[in-house]
Amino acid sequence: MGLTSNKVLVMAIVLAVLLFVGTVWQWPRLARGGWRSVTGRVGLLLATQVAVFTCVGIAANQAFGFYASWADLFGRETAQGVVVNYAPGGGRTGPLQVRTAALVQGVDGRRPQTAGQVQKVDIVGRTTHIATPAYVYLPPEYFQPQYRTRTFPASVVLTGYPGTAQALVDKLRYPRTALELAKNGRMQPMILIMLRPTVAPPRDTECMDIPGGPQTETFFAKDLPDAVLTHYRVGRKPGSWGIIGDSTGGYCALKLAMHHPGVYAAGAGLSPYYKAPTDPTTGDLFHGDKKLRNRSDLRWFIKHEAAPDTSLLVTSSKVGESNYKATLKFIDQVRSTNLTRISSIILDSGGHNFNTWRREIPPTLQWMSGRLTER
Repeated sequence: MGLTSNKVLVMAIVLAVLLFVGTVWQWPRLARGGWRSVTGRVGLLLATQVAVFTCVGIAANQAFGFYASWADLFGRETAQGVVVNYAPGGGRTGPLQVRTAALVQGVDGRRPQTAGQVQKVDIVGRTTHIATPAYVYLPPEYFQPQYRTRTFPASVVLTGYPGTAQALVDKLRYPRTALELAKNGRMQPMILIMLRPTVAPPRDTECMDIPGGPQTETFFAKDLPDAVLTHYRVGRKPGSWGIIGDSTGGYCALKLAMHHPGVYAAGAGLSPYYKAPTDPTTGDLFHGDKKLRNRSDLRWFIKHEAAPDTSLLVTSSKVGESNYKATLKFIDQVRSTNLTRISSIILDSGGHNFNTWRREIPPTLQWMSGRLTER
C-alpha cells in the first residue's frame, strides 16, 4: 500500500487506538515494582506515542503532499525517468507522452468540452535529458470546435520542496479554480503545466544549472516549453507564458521570470524566498562559482543586473510568514527599477501552508491571466 493511501492512514489509526486501549488495560498489571514492570510501562508508552505521531505524520503528508511514496520519504527515489519511444503507426513519440486523462474533479460536466481535462504526462528534456512527470490542465475551450484553431496562454505551476505534482491538482485545486474563474469571466482560459521543481530527486536543485550536475534552469527555460509546444496548442510568443510556484517553487518562479523574460512574461511567487539556500538537501550548488551564487540571489540580481522586462507577483503574511520583511525589501528594490513590474498579496495572517496558498491562488491566477496573451 502506498504512503498516500487512505488504507495506510486507517491502519495507523487502528493500531494507535489498540495500543492506547492495551496500555490502559495492562497498566494495573504493570504497576508493580521490578525491572520487568518498568520496562513494560516504558515500552507501551513509547509504542503508543510512536503510533500517534505516525498517524499525525501520515495525515499531514496527505494534507500537504510532502512525499509521494515510501521511496520518496526514505530518499530512495533517485532514478531518472525512462524515455519510451513508439514505433511509426503505434502512437506518438516525442519529448512529451500522455499517460492518463481525467475530467476535472468537483465540477459539473461529463465531457472535457464542459469540465476540462487533466492529463498525466511524462516530459523528457531534449537538451538536458531531465525526465519528470507532470500534470497538464486543458480548459473546456481547448476541446470545443469553435476554438479548434486557437492557441492558449500557458502557465507552469510548481510545488515547494519536496512536494508532489498531484497535490497541485488535488490539494491546491489549480485546475478546478482555473475552470471556475474562467467560467465566471474572471480570467481567460489557460493551460496549466503542473510539476515539482525537484526534477532530479531527491536533490533540491533550486532550479539551477549546477556545475557538473542537473541543468534544471535550462530544463524549465527551454526544454519544458519546447516539449509542451510539440504537443499542445500553446502560444509561442513570450507574452503567452507565465510561471507560478509556492515556497521553493515560488523562488523558482521569480528567478525564471527574471532570468528568462523572453520565455516567461510573468512570474508569481507564493510565500517565496529570495536566495537559494545551501543545506543537506541541496548539496553544493555553486562549486565556488561566485557569479552563479550572486545570480541566484534575487535581491542581488535586481540591484546589479539589467532590470528584466517581466511582471512579478509576491505574497506574504504580516503574521505567520517568515519572509514578510524580506518581501517588503524585495518589493522596494523592484519598484526602483524602470522596467520590471511588481505586485503583491499581503495577508493579515496566514502560515506557510496549503490553506494560505488556497486563499492566494484565485487572485494569482487572475493576475497571471491579465498579463498573458493568446499568441
